[in-house]
Amino acid sequence: MAAEAAFTIGARASCSDGSCGEVRRLIIDPATDTVTHLVIQPGRRQEAGRLVPVHLVDTAAGEIRLRCTLAQFDQLDYAEEFDLVEGPMPDSGDFVGGGLEYGTGNTPYSAVGGGGVGPISEHARTIREDVVPVGETEVGPGDRVHAVDGEIGRVQGFLVNPGDDRVTHVLLQEGHLWGRKEVAIPISAVTGVDAGVRVNLTKEQVGDLPPAK
Repeated sequence: MAAEAAFTIGARASCSDGSCGEVRRLIIDPATDTVTHLVIQPGRRQEAGRLVPVHLVDTAAGEIRLRCTLAQFDQLDYAEEFDLVEGPMPDSGDFVGGGLEYGTGNTPYSAVGGGGVGPISEHARTIREDVVPVGETEVGPGDRVHAVDGEIGRVQGFLVNPGDDRVTHVLLQEGHLWGRKEVAIPISAVTGVDAGVRVNLTKEQVGDLPPAK
């Protein structure tokens, strides 16, 4: 049986002809516990990430390799949608800036793409929304993992069976409660992945799990 593949947030990704960015989010189908897409952010930070179907993904020595060229990667669906909205800039929130500079290049701004856009108010701002296929959910950087008796760390990624793309374990990010480099929680212990990952184990039970290989 082939070794499990590690899909980790922050891993570098490359196409057959060069680097294409890093993994920013993982999208799973909670009904089947399978990874369906990786969101890879190009090195050009002003550009939106791409939704990469899992059938295009290989892993090796902690790196993600895609079965496509850079040109083919650029044709994949965008993983974010952007809209220009009127109103003052909020004190905080998920936005990437304001004005027309964010409507140039390849970034998929629905408010500025396609032509015919009139003058933009100086109070217009750009907001971003992640694209997640219907019926699926995402895990991103900083998402928390919760035991039945409290938070235990943050998600680093998943171990996946390469034969059917089913998640076998959730990986905890370094810096969790137990100080080990990696802790792998069996998917059978996961009860939900909305607003973080929830498991039906106590902190003590998670601490007793063997280290990830």
